[in-house]
Amino acid sequence: MTRYQFKLSDIGEGIAEAELVEWLVNVGDIVREDQPVAAFMTDKATVELETPVSGTVVERTGEIGEAIRVGATILEIEIEGNGADAEKSEPFASSEVERRAEENVSRLRSTRAELLTPSPRPAPPPPAPPSSGKVLASPLVRRRAHDLGLDLASVPHSGPRVLNKDLEAFLVAPREEAAPTTTLIDAEVPVVGLRRAIARKMEEAKRRIPHFTYVEEIDMTAFEAQRATLNAHRADKLSALPFLIMAICRTLTDYPQLNAHYYDDKDVVRRFGAVNMGVATQTDNGLMVPVVHNADAMDASELARRIAALAAGARSGKIAREDLQGSSITITSLGKLGGIASTPILNAPEVCIIGPNKIVERTAVIDGMIAVRKIMNLSISCDHRVVDGYDAAAFVQALKQRLEMPGQIFAQT
Repeated sequence: MTRYQFKLSDIGEGIAEAELVEWLVNVGDIVREDQPVAAFMTDKATVELETPVSGTVVERTGEIGEAIRVGATILEIEIEGNGADAEKSEPFASSEVERRAEENVSRLRSTRAELLTPSPRPAPPPPAPPSSGKVLASPLVRRRAHDLGLDLASVPHSGPRVLNKDLEAFLVAPREEAAPTTTLIDAEVPVVGLRRAIARKMEEAKRRIPHFTYVEEIDMTAFEAQRATLNAHRADKLSALPFLIMAICRTLTDYPQLNAHYYDDKDVVRRFGAVNMGVATQTDNGLMVPVVHNADAMDASELARRIAALAAGARSGKIAREDLQGSSITITSLGKLGGIASTPILNAPEVCIIGPNKIVERTAVIDGMIAVRKIMNLSISCDHRVVDGYDAAAFVQALKQRLEMPGQIFAQT
């Protein structure tokens, strides 16, 4: 019998360390080759690492939330065989390390990044075929199932892994027999990984930046009518988002102070010549803000394709580092869940964030007559240290005029 030291391998892009977010095995567990043993968080996604050997876990190193350096030993596994056998399995050839790293990266945890407009409640997937007994799922899905008291083996799923949408479908699916009523349970959930990074960034932004929020009502009736007319002749239907971004980009031309960063440690405001639009995107891992660089140079079709590509990258966890950097202003929305108004928190060092809310039918008085109109409230939050309330209000009024008379926007698709 001998011990094999399982080390944190290079998981790509020269990352020097990764945050331990979940142990998938305990000391004393018997593990098999290629079995997931731990989940680590980089600045892009979460990776499940798999053991290259079979044996018994005799020691593990690291606490949840701890940053572990690449090359550090995280597990010791007792394996059968002599020292020579262990020596063969210990130092992987560089090609083998790269192969396993690629395999680990390809198993990034599945996410549900619904961009701006949330998806309808999923229908129950077909029952999965009988498996070997090993249920594949990401650490977040495992944790959620544990908190809900669910056995993952009982959750139907159409793919090789149980996804978050499978849990949702299982929870809302009708049962043939009456099941015990699900109640709230006490639970302590560690704030680690991307969720901890989000928490710290939001806390820092809210604590250090004096926000103010301005909300205006916009009549989107003509906007929606022209969008419907345009989509009637297109196979790829366009949502409101690319047109909203086009309108914002054109309006920013007269309000460059909103398309800027404020570096308070240097007392410098940097205004950008291009609009690099951050698009706040909700994922199962937390909020991500992919960036549409040079959004002001794109038409609606180009914007729609780029946003879709970024959303796909966020879902898979394979979004490029540069696609998460360099935003000059951010748009955030909950789509049909958008409510009446919102008070977005700035994506520092940006000085402006725009939050369109849902479009609803309301009665309005037009030329003394009552009419039903499609109305959207639009919220804007700004850094009051460098943006005056007057400038923010003037920008929104100019944007309102452009959206309520949208012919020029829709002409450039």
